[in-house]
Amino acid sequence: MIVAGFDSIVDTGGPAGGYVDGFVAPAPDKAAYLDMAAKAAPIFREYGATRVVEGWEDDVSDGKVTDYRRAVQAKDGENIVFSWIEWPDKATRDAGWAKVMADERMKPPGDMPFDGKRMFWGGFAPLLDE
Repeated sequence: MIVAGFDSIVDTGGPAGGYVDGFVAPAPDKAAYLDMAAKAAPIFREYGATRVVEGWEDDVSDGKVTDYRRAVQAKDGENIVFSWIEWPDKATRDAGWAKVMADERMKPPGDMPFDGKRMFWGGFAPLLDE
């Protein structure tokens, strides 16, 4: 198990969704990452996401076997981003992602503010939501 704390730098939306996409990535520049995330969040909401949360590392410790830094092979000067997008259901998520990926507004104007090759993600059906 990997446990850590993150400071929410973007949190849009309302009640919890019925399907969640989770992401972990290394990012060196908080301002650049926040700029990208703040532009992307409304696009996800437009295509059906109920909530978008971007967390910047706040209390991320080194583990004995594994941890967030090892998981993304973080380099000196990089911070860990933990993010999730909530959707009403998986069907909305699948349709929403197709639209997001085709949307010209999602094309970065330059370099991405994180290394996507070291990012990991997954889709999750909630098991417990209290």
